[in-house]
Amino acid sequence: MSKFTNLAHNEERSEPGEDRKFNVFQGQYKVTNLDNAVLSTLLGSCVAVCMYDPVAGVGGMNHFLVPGGKSLANERSLSHGAYSMELLINGLLKRFAERNRLVAKLFGGASVMAGLSDVGQQNAEFARSFLATEDIHCVSESLGGKNARRINFWPYTGRVQQLFIPIADAPQVEEKVEPETPPVSNDLELF
Repeated sequence: MSKFTNLAHNEERSEPGEDRKFNVFQGQYKVTNLDNAVLSTLLGSCVAVCMYDPVAGVGGMNHFLVPGGKSLANERSLSHGAYSMELLINGLLKRFAERNRLVAKLFGGASVMAGLSDVGQQNAEFARSFLATEDIHCVSESLGGKNARRINFWPYTGRVQQLFIPIADAPQVEEKVEPETPPVSNDLELF
């Protein structure tokens, strides 16, 4: 059985004692039980949830763009928080985490574009609400503000390192909200 969920097989090996860094991009999640793995992401208005089981030594991170879509067809996108959270939790459980021991740390949700709807705040509210509904303890959060964040997460221990980056200095990572697509229908309309 691979030590990763959603990671390529050739990324599993590293030198003893050396941290192995894996990037988590928009619309992705990664789960691992490797003791030297570091999951890293760059956030603006997006939110990343770092979740782990401290007893099992397994953890993961997701990176979602919006809380959820308006149609069922869009809900099954990793860009949407609800689907991304379910996949993250299921990935942890497949790695022998126990649901009652899961703890989370929340990051992101910055207000990066003046004059537009505050999707960062919506993402933050969604993440808090989801964890409360699912009875998953949130041990810390760093949400909101006006700066981007670089997050490094050691899933085996739950350690997180956060670096604030002024938006003007942040690498140009475009956070796009996916356009709503009409739900797929099997109905046939004849004229």
